[in-house]
Amino acid sequence: MSKPTDPPYRWNGAELDLDGYLARIGFDGERAPTVETLRKLVYAHTTTIPFENLEIILGRPILLDLESLQDKMIRHRRGGYCYEQVGLFAAALERLGFGVTALSARVTMGADEGVRPATHALLRVATGDDDRVWLCDVGFGSGPLEPFELSTEVSEFTAGDWRFRLELTRGELDSDLWVLHQFGKEGWISRYTFAMTPQYRIDFAVGNHFVSTSPRSPFTTRPYAQRFTPDVHRTVDGTTLTAERPDGTSETRLIEATELPKILAEEFDIVLTDADASALVTGS
Repeated sequence: MSKPTDPPYRWNGAELDLDGYLARIGFDGERAPTVETLRKLVYAHTTTIPFENLEIILGRPILLDLESLQDKMIRHRRGGYCYEQVGLFAAALERLGFGVTALSARVTMGADEGVRPATHALLRVATGDDDRVWLCDVGFGSGPLEPFELSTEVSEFTAGDWRFRLELTRGELDSDLWVLHQFGKEGWISRYTFAMTPQYRIDFAVGNHFVSTSPRSPFTTRPYAQRFTPDVHRTVDGTTLTAERPDGTSETRLIEATELPKILAEEFDIVLTDADASALVTGS
């Protein structure tokens, strides 16, 4: 019988190039499993490594083994979407001595009707200097910029000037269901719901297959990237470029496909090879 310490339950932190990862996100703080270190790691990761789906649009698979994640996001300084980001971040936390449990969330933001599959990844984290339980979401593309406490009280919190609210509700069959809300240009909206059911690497492999290959996935149809900082959230969605601010104000403009590689480099810190840039522009 598998035990919680067996490989499927772990994130291969021992195989992580920790120096390379910390240099990639610009972290030079204490390497200890403390709340303060966790806060700094979440902020550094979230504001440094962009969200992007470009490998899918370029016709390549999304690989979740740690070596592939390191090669892409550390050595080649690219970004990734939630499964990639969370896999890399979980390995770093595990290596530093944090307690790490993966969770899956069902995205509700933008869902007008029907039920979406639970295809967003986040982490439940325990530190060595505090009894509180923390949630870390480094892979949604729009924060939060710091860990937030798992509390049964309805809890509004800010990360920079961005506002969020976490609440516990009752789901089907009277099960506990957590809801994360965020404040934006449309006011308070539900971002996603999740339960405390632990997820493992194989669960993320299944979700990743759907997100990266299904015609029902929003990430298989057009280029999509996000960059999140304390004062602005930038998004490129196909040929639409948006900048949204914590007070809900935003600017949007249409761009030409030929502008995309330059905008990705300048606004999102995603530098493509000449061949990939050409393929992205021409769609071939």
